[in-house]
Amino acid sequence: MKYLTEYRDGSLASKMADRIKAISTKPARFMEICGTHTVAIFKHGIRDVLPEHIGLISGPGCPVCVTATRDIDKAIKLSRIPDVIVATFGDMVRVPGSESSLQKEKGLGADVRMVYSTMDAIEIARQNPDKKVVFLGIGFETTAPTIAAAVVAAKAQGVNNFSVLSCHKLLPPAMDALLSGGELDVNGFMCPGHVSTIIGTAPYEVVVAQYHTPCVVMGFEPLDILQGIYMLVSQIEAGEARVEIQYRRAVAPEGNPNALKTLDRVFEPCDSPWRGLGMIPKSGLALREAFRAHDAEALFDLDVPDSPEPPGCKCGDILRGVNTPIECKLFRKACNPENPVGPCMVSSEGTCAAYYRYSQV
Repeated sequence: MKYLTEYRDGSLASKMADRIKAISTKPARFMEICGTHTVAIFKHGIRDVLPEHIGLISGPGCPVCVTATRDIDKAIKLSRIPDVIVATFGDMVRVPGSESSLQKEKGLGADVRMVYSTMDAIEIARQNPDKKVVFLGIGFETTAPTIAAAVVAAKAQGVNNFSVLSCHKLLPPAMDALLSGGELDVNGFMCPGHVSTIIGTAPYEVVVAQYHTPCVVMGFEPLDILQGIYMLVSQIEAGEARVEIQYRRAVAPEGNPNALKTLDRVFEPCDSPWRGLGMIPKSGLALREAFRAHDAEALFDLDVPDSPEPPGCKCGDILRGVNTPIECKLFRKACNPENPVGPCMVSSEGTCAAYYRYSQV
C-alpha cells in the first residue's frame, strides 16, 4: 500500500478481520504497550471485529501514566524554589502528585511552562540567565534521544542554567516485569512502533526467549493493527513464539543506530519506579557523570517521601492489565477528564481517557 488512506480502508479491514477469524481457534489475550495503540484500538472499534475468544488488554504504554507519584512530587518541589522555572510537556502539568500538581502550583505563582520540545526549554534558559530551568524529562525510548541531544547541545553551548529531571522509562524491562510477576495472563505483545524505530527488535528477542511469548511490532492505523493481530494469531495457532515486524515501513531490526549512540552517550540505565509496577531494575535512564552538571537530581535536594495512590484509584492495576477502567468505582464519576484523579485519565494516551471517550460500556 502506498498511501495512508489505504491503511484505513474499511473493506480491507473487513477482509483482514475475516482472515483472523478463519485461522483463529485458540483463546488468546494480547497486550498493547503503547498508548497510541490503545487509542487507535478504541477509536476504530478493533475489538468489535475480532473473534470473542481473542482479547485485547492495555498495559503500561502511556509514559505520563507510568510516571510515579514520587517523581511528580519532585517536580512540584522544584517548582516551589523561587529561582527555578520548570518546563515540561503539556500532559504532565495536570498529573496529580500526592498533594498538588504543577498546574495548581502554577496557579499559586510558580513558573511552570509548557513546551513542545526540549530545545524550547534550552531557549528559555538562554533568555533567563538569572534563573535555573529544569526540564521534566518523561517518555520512553522514543523521546529520550531527543532529550539526550538537548543535553549535549546545552553542554556544548555553555547553557549552564539548564538541567533535566530524568523520569524516562525503558519498555522491555517492564515487559519482563509484567511476565515475571505471575498475575498477568497474556499470550502475546503488540509492540510499539514508535519505540521500536529507535531500539529495533533485539530487546524483544529476550522476552521471546525467556517467556516464549510472541511479539509483533505494529503501526498505528486500523490495517496495521489488524495485520499485526493476524501475525500474532498465526504464531499462537502454530505454537511458535518469535519477534516479527508488521510496521516495516518505519522499523528496522537494528533500530536507529545514531539515536541509540546519542542515548548511550548521555544516559545510563538505572533502577526506576513505575506507577503500578513498583521499582523495576534497569528500567530508567540517569545522566552519566560527564553530564552531571545538567542533572537536576545532582543539583537540587529532591528528597520526597513515597506516596500511595489516591484512595480508590485503580490506575496502577489498569497499567498492569489486571483491571479495566470500568472496574474502578471512580471511573466516570469522581474521575473524569475535567477532574482526573489519576494520570490514566489525564493523558490523551491513557487507558481511562480512551475508555471514557470511546467506550459505550
